[in-house]
Amino acid sequence: MPRHLLGGPAQLVLSASVARRYYIDGKSKIEIADEFGLSRFKVARLLDAARSSGLVRIEIGYPGVVEVDLSRRLQDAFDLQHAIVVDTPVEDQALLRQHLGKAAADLLSEIVTAEDVLGLAWARSVSAMATALTHLPATPVVQLTGALSRPDGDDSSVDVVREVARVSGGPAYFFHAPFIVPDAATARALRKQPEVARAFAQFGAVTKAVAGIGQWAAAQSTLYDAAQEKERRLLRRQGVCAEISGVFIDADGAPVQTPLNERMIGVSAAQMQAIPEVIAIPYGSMKAPAVRAALRGALVNGLVTHTTLARALLPD
Repeated sequence: MPRHLLGGPAQLVLSASVARRYYIDGKSKIEIADEFGLSRFKVARLLDAARSSGLVRIEIGYPGVVEVDLSRRLQDAFDLQHAIVVDTPVEDQALLRQHLGKAAADLLSEIVTAEDVLGLAWARSVSAMATALTHLPATPVVQLTGALSRPDGDDSSVDVVREVARVSGGPAYFFHAPFIVPDAATARALRKQPEVARAFAQFGAVTKAVAGIGQWAAAQSTLYDAAQEKERRLLRRQGVCAEISGVFIDADGAPVQTPLNERMIGVSAAQMQAIPEVIAIPYGSMKAPAVRAALRGALVNGLVTHTTLARALLPD
């Protein structure tokens, strides 16, 4: 029977976890229902689907792109709403973005409803997700950060929001403004522009957001690469370890207010903290300290990542 019986990646991870509890750990359906907050009838249906689809054979596993056991371990370790680990050993940045973008697109197609408001912060992995997205309910899509000018020609924040809104058919709240401007006065003036103010007014309504995580180091953050060298040094002295689409945090995940924030057009730390679910799409094993900081600070409560980075995050 085909894999589609298991649903999307979050349902796949849930089905595998329920099956593991039942067939390997010897838990009863009632015990599993209590553990996962499900009805025992739902547990029974998940077990039936796991057997019919081939998820349960001699051992629990699925020969697909989602590493279900590692996904569940990551979800449990950091108390995440969703954790999807793509089973790929490659470290090529472009290939990782492509694989993770597809997995994130599948996850959004599964969990986003017409009652949600979807926020998109700039990241190359978010752009890859938008490219892979083929289905989404008619949800509003809100741009959370301005655009960065880069020589590689990647899609801008506006392009990403427009593409996702085209797929969903919902309204798009976007604005044409840079992520970083020369001075604070220019930033204040831009935030008052009608299209910027219109998008910013939607931040409080966002229920799900997708963002990237950058380590505050060269070639590990597009924002770091766009900043001036004196700003890079100042932020390091302030203890900045990472940035989540423009929200700076220290190694413990606490937001750090910096002079650079005054020159930025985008979501604030307080606004991001108010979003019920922020899903990050980090890639590259070198970013493990940055991702760990984001998880410690609970600014991120959903992850789509790959096997090597997931293993680096988990305790031995």
